[in-house]
Amino acid sequence: MEVGIVGKPNVGKSTFFNALTLLDAPMAPYPFTTLAPNRGVAAVRAPCPHTEKGTPCTAGNAKCVDGTRWIPVNLVDVPGLVPGAHAGKGLGHKFLDDLRAADGFVQVVDLSGATDAEGRIDAPGAHDPAEEVGWLEEELVAWTAEILGRDFTRQARSVELEGRKLEEFLAERLTGLSIPPTTLAAVLRTTAVDRLHPAHWTTAVLVRLSRELLRAAKPRLVAANKCDRASKDREGTLAGEIAPIPVVPTAADAELTLRRAARAGLIDYRPGDAVFTEKDPGRLSTAQAKALDGIRGILATWGTTGVQPALERMVFERLGMIVVYPVEDETRWTDGRGRVLPDALLVPAETPARAVAYRVHTDLGENFIRAIDGRTHRALAADHPLGPNAVVRIVARK
Repeated sequence: MEVGIVGKPNVGKSTFFNALTLLDAPMAPYPFTTLAPNRGVAAVRAPCPHTEKGTPCTAGNAKCVDGTRWIPVNLVDVPGLVPGAHAGKGLGHKFLDDLRAADGFVQVVDLSGATDAEGRIDAPGAHDPAEEVGWLEEELVAWTAEILGRDFTRQARSVELEGRKLEEFLAERLTGLSIPPTTLAAVLRTTAVDRLHPAHWTTAVLVRLSRELLRAAKPRLVAANKCDRASKDREGTLAGEIAPIPVVPTAADAELTLRRAARAGLIDYRPGDAVFTEKDPGRLSTAQAKALDGIRGILATWGTTGVQPALERMVFERLGMIVVYPVEDETRWTDGRGRVLPDALLVPAETPARAVAYRVHTDLGENFIRAIDGRTHRALAADHPLGPNAVVRIVARK
């Protein structure tokens, strides 16, 4: 899966990205520091089932630290989007196309209101971050409607004449946006469109359908960044203005500082925690000690820097993902090499057992016989939905 980091220039997108990935994407306090997409891997946390067994796991694709698994998630940080992006302003077409494969978007905004629509620094409070959320939605909707509407009427007439299924026609046009057919079908059932006569659809209909498709297939979460320069009241106001899109206050600068200090061995800090400890205060320079004291103040006010929680809310709440653990021995919870719970997979909630088998290996999916629950040892049918933190053995024909 892939999460897109989006927003206008100079709000801290690349800092947010670097904090989660510990990469070194260019960062600077001026617009369009990022001129090409940055791609990297972050991780989300889930409790490791090995604590139930009392046997240490042998983590493979997702490391385990003190009973917590860190499951990888792909991130793409695109250059800043500005009003008019869907029409090509600020290289908007190119930047939007880099988001096609993203499953959802974390929109980074400046909670302090100190950057204008083009990303130029301004006085704190001079701009309303809620407006950023609104115009970005309109840009995404216009972009999707443009993709959907290319040569639409002529091709829609052929659909009517040939009696083709509307869902198949629209799915072909939206292939590049990675919108699942089931989502497309569900949106068509709840959106007022003339299903029998798509050639009669107006631009307004295409825009309305695009809006509902984006809401269903590309959920958003807002990272209210630079929260350390704003008040909690401002966070509450933003949350009320853009509901039901959730808001998580973040201080990406602080998170990046903490992760780099931990990597350098200066502090003990686990991403998402509310505290950190200095390993040897004597090793810190005066500037480092001052920076860490400032971050303590941020944590005291906001609880955490918000960066790790923002990604996890995006993945688990907005995208509805769960973690499952495939094994080959449902009693010992091991693979064929005797490793305990080696792999942790992110899958959509209610994913059927056979679909998980396909995730492990195509042959397992095609030759699926049954699955076995690692806790209850009950046999599970192909369409049985798996729950969070399921440990499951896939039984397949040889």
